[in-house]
Parts: sequence; C-alpha cells; structure tokens
Amino acid sequence: MKIGIIGAGMIGDTLARRCVALGHEVSLANSRGPASLMDIAKDVGARAATVEDAVKGRDLVVVTIPEKSVADLPKGLFADVPPEVPVIDTGNYYPRQRDGRIEPIENGLTESRWVATTLGRPVIKAFNCIGFRSLGERGRPKGAPDRLALPIAGDDPSAKAKVMALVEDLGFDAYDAGGLDDSWRQQPGQPCYVADSTLPELKQRLADANPVRQPKFIGSAKSPGTFTDPR
Repeated sequence: MKIGIIGAGMIGDTLARRCVALGHEVSLANSRGPASLMDIAKDVGARAATVEDAVKGRDLVVVTIPEKSVADLPKGLFADVPPEVPVIDTGNYYPRQRDGRIEPIENGLTESRWVATTLGRPVIKAFNCIGFRSLGERGRPKGAPDRLALPIAGDDPSAKAKVMALVEDLGFDAYDAGGLDDSWRQQPGQPCYVADSTLPELKQRLADANPVRQPKFIGSAKSPGTFTDPR
C-alpha cells in the first residue's frame, strides 16, 4: 500500500518503520515541512513530504499528532481524498498535560469523534492505546501465545476492515471495538490503555471500561501544564 503518515513523533516514526519493513511505500509529514524530516525519513526508509502531499494518492492515511494540533491542519486537507481511503486517528486527549481544554470533548464527545468532526472526514480509531516500544517490538505471528491485541473502532465497515488487516500484518490481533462513539473504551485512563493486552484480556478490559473520565484527564481552568506538571 501507499501510506501517508502525518506526524513524526514516537508512534508516527514507529509505524513508518514497521510499514516500510512490510513493503509499504510510506510518505512522512509534519508541521515543519519536509526539510525537517530528511534525516528521519532516510533512516526509516520513507519519503519526506508536505502534509498536503502525504494525503495525495494514498491507500491509507494516518494522523498521529497532538490532539490540540488537529485543528491546525490545513482546511479541506481531505477534500479530494477518495472516500474509500481509511484515515486512522491515533490521538489521545491530554488536557492537563499538553492539549488544554477542548470543550466538545469536555462535554462528552469522544476524542476521535471530535477529530472526525474537525477534519470533516470519518476516521478509524487505532494505535492509540499501545506504547511505541510495544508497537515496534511486540508484533508476533498469528497464534503466538503472547501476541497482543489492539482495539479498532469506527463506523465504516470497509475502512475498518482495511485497518484491521494492517494491524494483523503488523503482528497484532485486531479486535473490532465497535463504532466511533464506542472508542471512549480505549481512551486514556481506561483499563486497556497501554496495558499490552492479549485478545482475551483486551475483551475483558474493554468490557470493564467506565464512561466517567478520570479527573487527571479532565481539563482544569489552568490547563495545560506539562506531563511533569499537569494542571
């Protein structure tokens, strides 16, 4: 596949490396432009691109940037992207630590529903509840007893199936976690979040999820602070 990845942080870098290793053609973009990515793209085996180029002619696009930065992406970025191209949202909302208050999320909208609304494009929630080291190192063959599972939430069955196939190729059991409005079960603070779950464990942890957001993931009047000094 031709894959575009917007965001070159830990998850974006790791996904790019893993996808290139599987034989996919990867374009990697960030907010600072291709010149800032030349070294990392060469190391990964990807092509440094602008954000606009990263979505053109792609079979799949990944948005893996801080939640607060989603609104800063170019308006109409996905206007000409065919509807059958899945867009993956890997993001998480950290109001006290990084993002500040995003009122629609504070008022009950799931993180990825807000992302989809902001982008004007349906998204699939994936790769948000696994750490980059586990994503890079813990892929296993199908049937391995220590193979981890990842939840995939979204409303488009066809797009979800394509994302789940990629997750399986990366060495993880892909679990259909329902529609996008069910994706709160895999948000920060929930039992499956960065818990490195096998498939039976993941199913139980999703079932045990609590829709009440934990206080440390609710914005305050002083938000944001930092990850060392959340406010």
